[in-house]
Amino acid sequence: MPLQNRVLPTGEIVSDPARGTLTGNRGIIHRDDRTLGTARWSHHAWICCTLDWQGRTRQVMTGRKWTELFFLDEAVAFAAGHRPCGYCRRDAYNRFADAWAAHTGTRPKAPQMDKVLHAARVIPRSRTQRVHQAPMADLPTGAIIDHAGRAHLVSDQHLHPYTPAGYDLAIDRPGTGMATVLTPAPTLAVLAQAYRPMIHPTAGL
Repeated sequence: MPLQNRVLPTGEIVSDPARGTLTGNRGIIHRDDRTLGTARWSHHAWICCTLDWQGRTRQVMTGRKWTELFFLDEAVAFAAGHRPCGYCRRDAYNRFADAWAAHTGTRPKAPQMDKVLHAARVIPRSRTQRVHQAPMADLPTGAIIDHAGRAHLVSDQHLHPYTPAGYDLAIDRPGTGMATVLTPAPTLAVLAQAYRPMIHPTAGL
């Protein structure tokens, strides 16, 4: 049975056999038997990382360094509340921080971003994802919304229904109305500054 290490756009961590294109972590949250405990993070630096770093390999959920999590793509990682790793994905991290600065006027350090992101992604004293409302017409490509009870990736003209293995057949994007946005508000602002996340090829973008 697959390990419980696949992260959904809602931030939930589930067991699923589908492969992801990015890994990442929220600290050590697994037990010695490679199952998760009750915690869903042990620090606020939620990052998303490359799958291949200098040819290094390791057995996941072993040792006490971190708990490897996996994402379909960067849009999903962002919706779940993660940001690019400043070590293995330095270029993506710099572009993310630059876009943050373009929105706020100040280029933050990683701990500053993590503090703001944590407040925006989780309702206090719970493990419940914080969602927010935004005009459908204003949403940038790469945002993920809850549409008709299901996570959808947003692109210029379409909504792409999410599955752990990829995106299903796209539907037309409504031109008006409000959307329930899963992507945290600070990250949505980064996307609006023309940061283009890595998107799984099944979206056809």
